[in-house]
Amino acid sequence: MLALVPSGSVKDVEAAAVAAEKGFSEWRRMPVSKRVQYLFQLKKLLEDNIDDIARTIVLESGKTFIEGKAEMVRAIENVENACGIPTLIQGEFSEDIAQGIDEYMIRQPLGVCACIAPFNFPGMIPFWFLPYALACGNSYILKPSEKVPLTMTKVIGLMDQLNLPKGVINMVHGGREVVDGLLEHPVIKGISFVGSSSVARYVYAKGAANGKRVQAQGGAKNPVIILPDADIDMTTQIVVDSVFGCAGQRCLAASTIITVGEHSDITESLVESTKDRKTGFGLEEGVLMGPVISVESKNRVNGLISKGLNEGGKLLVDGRNAEISGFEQGNFIKPTILENIPLDGELAGTEIFGPVMSLVHIQTIEEAIQFINSGKYGNMACITSSGLHARKFRHEAEAGNIGINIGVAAPVAQFPFSGWKESFYGDLHGQGKHAVEFFTQTKVVIERWLKEWNRKF
Repeated sequence: MLALVPSGSVKDVEAAAVAAEKGFSEWRRMPVSKRVQYLFQLKKLLEDNIDDIARTIVLESGKTFIEGKAEMVRAIENVENACGIPTLIQGEFSEDIAQGIDEYMIRQPLGVCACIAPFNFPGMIPFWFLPYALACGNSYILKPSEKVPLTMTKVIGLMDQLNLPKGVINMVHGGREVVDGLLEHPVIKGISFVGSSSVARYVYAKGAANGKRVQAQGGAKNPVIILPDADIDMTTQIVVDSVFGCAGQRCLAASTIITVGEHSDITESLVESTKDRKTGFGLEEGVLMGPVISVESKNRVNGLISKGLNEGGKLLVDGRNAEISGFEQGNFIKPTILENIPLDGELAGTEIFGPVMSLVHIQTIEEAIQFINSGKYGNMACITSSGLHARKFRHEAEAGNIGINIGVAAPVAQFPFSGWKESFYGDLHGQGKHAVEFFTQTKVVIERWLKEWNRKF
């Protein structure tokens, strides 16, 4: 056992909502130039404590230290981007839309907002939303995943040093009861969610039914196309990192690797690199992949590997029954490669959320794009090529994020974390200008000045 946190209830949601509503009335009136000073301090606070936070991520989620630290770098990147809010929040002005009449649009904060965060990036994902919400003048309620409550508990504890006005930032712990409480509470105006598509659909529907603005990031089945002219060494590195990073527990994990045309050399290279990837405890030197989050997840992933075999797939690398010395009770699955699963089978359309590469071979780029576009998810799609087909792919692939010779990488803070089809429910994504728009509401003012009025009438 690492620690104990409260098992929250609707009463805790009510207490947080009341505190946030009181905090909002003061926070929204604070000049934006002053609000942003708290974010500058927050950036420094996170930078000074990044190693400690990263170790907490490793201990509660099973990541490697490098992965934990990398996600906090992305969290800090979003705080830094939100520090530009004095410019990002500016409105629009038109003079003399009619004689003596001016019209302008301003942005005002939405109110009390909340985040329902997942287990896979306990430090980064809340920061897709939190710094923008605060910068725009909203108060905030954070509910971390009950599987990894310690990282953001530590971060919120550090934020006490900022001396924010009381009620501006709040935290509740818990499961389904707390989620429903957030979705139903009338004071809460906006909900941000990241998780599976089935839960994202539920959060979006229930939040919208209760009159809330909702952004709900769902699951994914991210493909990578490898063309014959791709550089084998570079492609192997980015594909293996993309598939097995964070033990495959990422909504941006590469899942289906599609070779087009001749594939023997890249297949051999992928297999050898996969076998060499060291799995173990994330604080040990040389470890590149940790365990999956729980025994339930381990059993689910093992079951999906068996399903792929039953559908006709072939195991090129078998990561089941992994034994890690000193951690025999851990939820370890070593990197796995399944080859030639049927494209119309169940596994081809299922998000595995584990360290499993599905390697399939298709003859033409057109067929590969058609297969990608036939899927229900649209989070990200990638291609490795010298350039001949890259523009065609960028234009035709039905996904909100596109990678070209870069593996599956998350957008930087200045850009929205996009997603299409069943990978996203809502209109405005996290990060960047989308986040500013989500956490503000527009007000249009039409003015006629008194002197003009008197002269005309």
